[in-house]
Amino acid sequence: MADLARWCVRHRLITVLLWLLAFGGVSAAAAVAGTSYSNNYEVPGTESGRAEHLLKEGFPRLGGDSDSVVWHTGGGTVRAPGVEQTMTRTLDRIAALPGVASVSGPYGPQGAHRISADGRTAYATVTFTQPAEEIGKSEAQAVVSTAKAAAHDGLQVELGGDAIGLTASPREHTAELVGVLVAAVVLFLAFGSLAASALPIATALVGVGTAYAGIGLLGHALTVADFAPMLAMLIGLGVGIDYALFIVTRHRRGLKRGLSVTEAAVNAVATTGRAVVFAGATVCIALLGMLILRLGFLNGVAVAASLTVVLTVAASVTLLPALLSYIGPRALGRRERRRLAAHGPRPELPTGLAARWSALVERHPRLLGALAVAVIAVLALPTLSLHLGTSDQGNDPRTSTTRKAYDLLAEGFGPGVNGPLTLVARVDGAAGKLALDNLDDTLRATPGVASATPVVYGAGGDTAYLTVVPASAPQSQDTSALVDRLRNHVLPRAEAGTSLDVQVGGVTAGYDDFANVIVGKLPVFVGAVVGLGCLLLLVAFRSLGIPAKAAAMNIAAVAAAFGVVVAVFQWGWGSELLGLGRAGPIEPFLPVIMVSVLFGLSMDYQVFLVSRMYEEWLETGDNRRAVRVGLAETSRVINSAAVIMISVFLAFVLSGDRVIAMFGIALASAVALDAFVLRTLLVPALMHLLGAANWWLPAWLERRLPRISIEPPECRGGHERLGDVSTAELGEEHDVRDIPGR
Repeated sequence: MADLARWCVRHRLITVLLWLLAFGGVSAAAAVAGTSYSNNYEVPGTESGRAEHLLKEGFPRLGGDSDSVVWHTGGGTVRAPGVEQTMTRTLDRIAALPGVASVSGPYGPQGAHRISADGRTAYATVTFTQPAEEIGKSEAQAVVSTAKAAAHDGLQVELGGDAIGLTASPREHTAELVGVLVAAVVLFLAFGSLAASALPIATALVGVGTAYAGIGLLGHALTVADFAPMLAMLIGLGVGIDYALFIVTRHRRGLKRGLSVTEAAVNAVATTGRAVVFAGATVCIALLGMLILRLGFLNGVAVAASLTVVLTVAASVTLLPALLSYIGPRALGRRERRRLAAHGPRPELPTGLAARWSALVERHPRLLGALAVAVIAVLALPTLSLHLGTSDQGNDPRTSTTRKAYDLLAEGFGPGVNGPLTLVARVDGAAGKLALDNLDDTLRATPGVASATPVVYGAGGDTAYLTVVPASAPQSQDTSALVDRLRNHVLPRAEAGTSLDVQVGGVTAGYDDFANVIVGKLPVFVGAVVGLGCLLLLVAFRSLGIPAKAAAMNIAAVAAAFGVVVAVFQWGWGSELLGLGRAGPIEPFLPVIMVSVLFGLSMDYQVFLVSRMYEEWLETGDNRRAVRVGLAETSRVINSAAVIMISVFLAFVLSGDRVIAMFGIALASAVALDAFVLRTLLVPALMHLLGAANWWLPAWLERRLPRISIEPPECRGGHERLGDVSTAELGEEHDVRDIPGR
């Protein structure tokens, strides 16, 4: 690491140019190739997946995306001549647009069911020639513009569907700008130097920008969800600024100790840079752990996020030292430079709040530890009512046309019309055909079913389907119960004595199958990720207690963060106020990604905090002193890093995307609890209570474990310890001088 840093400093212009060339080249390639994202939730082997496959095979014309044009009259009915003429002309114009395969309207002998019972709402189905992910935004926008042109006083026209959702106006890059601005303010307050505060942001932006463009190219090779670039940017900005913050902090400490600019930068990368690489590697390993779930939808997310972390780490240990050499002594504020010139190098000691907090935790470990446990337990309680499912356009903001169309359909035709179930089967023999012909009557008599269409046969007669409209909304647990009732009771009775095997597909069935697969694999995934983390900490700190506490803290932080997410998004506490739409289920992939990301992020704080305690323990053998000094010296940097990461994550609530906002609030909550409640309160309190048992390791295991070092042995002792100076040098403000055991 030292050699790499020294090369980057000596060849700083080449280093900067190489990064700019990489950023420009990848961005240009992404602009030429375009993007190819896909939200394909299909899980091979599930019933809904088999239903979709059968439907595409037997009815190829149904393969395109189906969207809705909904109109509502304030007075009169949609059958009024003026309304009927206006909308018939509009639908004809839509049918002639590029990319539109067909339009089925309500004005005709077979369209009466598309007019509500009160006659004030009607809808038409627009079928595109391609699936939603392959439809160009311009084609979808042309449909929206043509339909909206028919609206006038007394006639409301709205549109819904996946393709129409492509036309939603993104809020540009407001979220990223707000997050970066808040991070800049925090960095300036922490460093007191404009130049030093700009470098972590510049480094993170170059790394994340290169990754963002790379993810666009990645979408052509893997199934990458459309939210993956924003999620990767959210994670990349958070960890990228934090990693650079740690290195710049160590560099500034070296300057204050009298090192030259070059040696301070090299020392920072050789010490803290190693910890950054270690932390980044654990984040990537945790993210790539999603590959063991063998879900194509999550594979692209895992690779995209890992690519971003790799590039931000690379920028932190190569680009950052080159930039540090450019600003020279200006990494310190003017007051710090004047003090260094006048008095020479002096130890940088933890004073004020950091020292007083460390003393307080030492004096009252039981009380403060119990308080921390109570806070986590209260916040985790809502997690017990967690309902996994996938949000739809009913969760869009009230002002969006997709949400208005969703609500109009629900009010006019019942909530189930927004998420019909599709029953598909192969037909083999007269007995099977007879059973299918009678199935719609059986379905209409089933509790929870609002309506069912007659069976429709394919051109060859060997495949058939019918549509069931539930009485409840797609996200409702009642609809999930209906899916189970159909699969386990209604359909098996109808199939008895025939070769029929009817598959239940549709929106709710697909989402439920996706969630069930993830939940079924979640214990293995969590066990693998947590087990890996424990193994790494066991080898690094030669202790059984440290990894055990880290595992417990990670699980506690995830549980409490999910409690906050459930309250905001599932219970709807403030979701409409934040512009995130109404309450709904929690995305089924959120637990997986949350565990991966939080595991890596919490490792940063755990390593940074415990490594300083471990160093002090090795030198003194005094657990109380080790915990006191480690907390006093690291809490300020941990808190600053946490504030930056929380600010970046919360800023993504402004993205207007419910999924990204869910990630932002979940990760911000988890980091806040991890940094301010767990790492700087519960962990030190427990370590005070456990004493020397914190560092216990059986002799037989000690002999068999490999030895790794987060910081090279020659760099240990570079920290300024409280025991290195006299009471007079600590000053009146330094409360640690009175701590017992000093």
